[in-house]
Amino acid sequence: MSTLDKFDLAILQELQADGRLTNTELAQRVGLSAAPCWRRVRALEEGGYIKGYRAEIDRHKIGLDVLAFVRLDADRDTGNVTRGLEEAIRKLPEVISCHYISGTGTFELQVVSRDLNSFSRFAREVLINLPNVKDLNTSFSLGEVKASSSLPLDHLKA
Repeated sequence: MSTLDKFDLAILQELQADGRLTNTELAQRVGLSAAPCWRRVRALEEGGYIKGYRAEIDRHKIGLDVLAFVRLDADRDTGNVTRGLEEAIRKLPEVISCHYISGTGTFELQVVSRDLNSFSRFAREVLINLPNVKDLNTSFSLGEVKASSSLPLDHLKA
C-alpha cells in the first residue's frame, strides 16, 4: 500500500475519532460496503498506518494529576551510552513520551504523577539516577488547552 486514496483517508479519520466503530458503521460512514471496508482496514493495519487500538483514559480520574515536562540532559551523546539511557527510560511507566530534542538538553520527557511530592521523589530517586544523566529541568502543566492523539490528514488529500 504505497498511496492512500480518499476512502483510506476517510477510514483513518473515522477510526481516529472512534476506534470502537463496527466495520458496518465504519463502512457506512466512509461510503463503502462492509467487505471492501474490512479489506482496506486490514491493509492499513498490515501497511503500518494503523499501529493499534487502545482506550483513552482520563489521567485525572485515575489519580495522575501532575503532568511534568522534563528536559533531560545526557552527560555524553555517544551511541552505546545513549542507548543505555533510552532503554532505561523505556522501562519507566511514569514516562508517557520521550523525544530526542534539538537545542539544550538531549531528551524531552512527559511524566505523569499523583502529586508534586510523588513527582519530586521520582525525579530525585529515579530520573537523576538514570545512566548518563547530567541534568534535569522540569516544567509543570498548569492546565491542558489541547490534548489529542489524532493526527492531521488534510495534507494527504490530492
